[in-house]
Amino acid sequence: MLSGTESEPGRSLLERVLKARGLEGEEAQAQLNSTLNDLHDPTLLPGADKAANRLIVALKNNEPVIIYGDYDVDGITATAILFHTLRSIGGPDADVRTYVPHRLDEGYGLNADAIRSLADEGAKVIISVDCGITACDEADLAKSLGVDLIITDHHNPPSDGSVPDAFAVVHPRAQGSSYPFIELCGAGVAYKLAWRLLVIACGDEQGKLPKDKRELLLELLAFASLGTIADVVPLVDENRVITKYGLGRIPRSMFGGLRELVSASGLDGEKIEADDVGFRLGPRLNACGRMGHAADAVELFTTATGKRAREIAEGLHDQNESRRSTERKILDQAIELAEAQGMTGPDRRAIVLAHDDWHPGVVGIVCSRLVDRFARPAILLCKQDGKYKGSGRSIPAFNLHAGLEATCEHLASYGGHDMAAGLSLDEKDLDPFVRAFVDYANNALTTDDLVNDLRVDTLAETQELTPDAIREIFRLRPFGMGNPKVRLLLKGVRIDRDPGVFGAKGNHLSLHLKHEGRALRCIMWSGGVLRNELARGQLVDAVVSPQISSYSGQVEPVIDDWRFA
Repeated sequence: MLSGTESEPGRSLLERVLKARGLEGEEAQAQLNSTLNDLHDPTLLPGADKAANRLIVALKNNEPVIIYGDYDVDGITATAILFHTLRSIGGPDADVRTYVPHRLDEGYGLNADAIRSLADEGAKVIISVDCGITACDEADLAKSLGVDLIITDHHNPPSDGSVPDAFAVVHPRAQGSSYPFIELCGAGVAYKLAWRLLVIACGDEQGKLPKDKRELLLELLAFASLGTIADVVPLVDENRVITKYGLGRIPRSMFGGLRELVSASGLDGEKIEADDVGFRLGPRLNACGRMGHAADAVELFTTATGKRAREIAEGLHDQNESRRSTERKILDQAIELAEAQGMTGPDRRAIVLAHDDWHPGVVGIVCSRLVDRFARPAILLCKQDGKYKGSGRSIPAFNLHAGLEATCEHLASYGGHDMAAGLSLDEKDLDPFVRAFVDYANNALTTDDLVNDLRVDTLAETQELTPDAIREIFRLRPFGMGNPKVRLLLKGVRIDRDPGVFGAKGNHLSLHLKHEGRALRCIMWSGGVLRNELARGQLVDAVVSPQISSYSGQVEPVIDDWRFA
């Protein structure tokens, strides 16, 4: 789908891309020149002041404070943000602890057994991060045990308006909220609360922080950027600011555990981009929760130093390798089942599968692979403790949370947001749920929705793709959800040399493409199989993502798709 314009005299490549994205004038300048001053006032965040004041009292009175995090990257980084903030305010001996549930043994979110155990251990304040907005029973239990429960979350609140009866609920979408941006992730919410905590506890009468606290807030942006990218929230508004400035803090972070993770991921000495988080750092952190216990990742980002930090970081690498192997096996099985059960055709517009032997920590990733392949929502379930539990992922045209809500009569529990969710159900409800959910998807989606769009910003000529022009385009970084990487259409371009291959197995393709002027080397990952299909002199249309080679410093676009002209 071409969303941009033809090459226009007087308009640079960047200007055409901005126009294609509906960004002109002040809005375009705001996108290109966003600063930390564009972050919203944390006092507007519902519940932030009440939560902050209670936490400060707890620190002054040396009351035990437990940060209860989720086991994904968002929850891990949100936990780290509040841990370092509270220790900075209360001192290194402040009684601040962390707790993260075991994905397989306890499942997602607050659970009654954990709350009872933490209360028995003396907890006076429990603060959740990246979970809790549906935990009404758990909030009641905490109150009965004399524990002040503070909930910080970003997931969709229940549509019936019910809210846990907690001491405070910090949520940008809380009822009556005037917060100007509702798309924060859990780490983003934790970061804004951390900011408010530091101002109340350490700020002067004008709210100005001492130098060390300002520097801490800047350093914590590294964790917030990890959570923001990994949770696939839109990289617009203050999410863009958090990510833009947080990524730059990662390579030289003051937190040794984060530096060790960068090293174990093979990123030493490199500038960290959003893709590095999505494909290298994030998967290692998630693998910990999926294949082992996310408490290790929390330790890495909070208290681990030196040798211990290196051991954890290297262990995350090994767990990620195990996760990849397990993922490939489940994906092959899921594709075979989906095709055998007719869930990949136009008459069944959702994939819902269950298998007794699938690894519960990996099914969510496999859902994403199925969505990419078949362009429809996917839910995968596996058997645990006599119930089916699992995860779902969706496409932009389908609100997954709404789909689960519409079929909740068959579910024991569910939660999440528009694009991703978790659920559980009794075995007897499996078949009715599958039928109900697929029927709902069939009514909500058209066959046109079941197509993966490739959106192109604008037409371009090879001679336009100079290093300076591409560096201008890179001012739009970081790319991600809501701010996709720039794609250009090279139309009617000639293959200027014989196609080549590269890589240890020769599985990547190298093409020199040329308009009337300059020839440009382009690469296509995993495109080596096309070598014998293409030949010098042929005319093709190619959709490319602009890149500059880290080796040669020359423009070397990546081919995302192509066709004969």
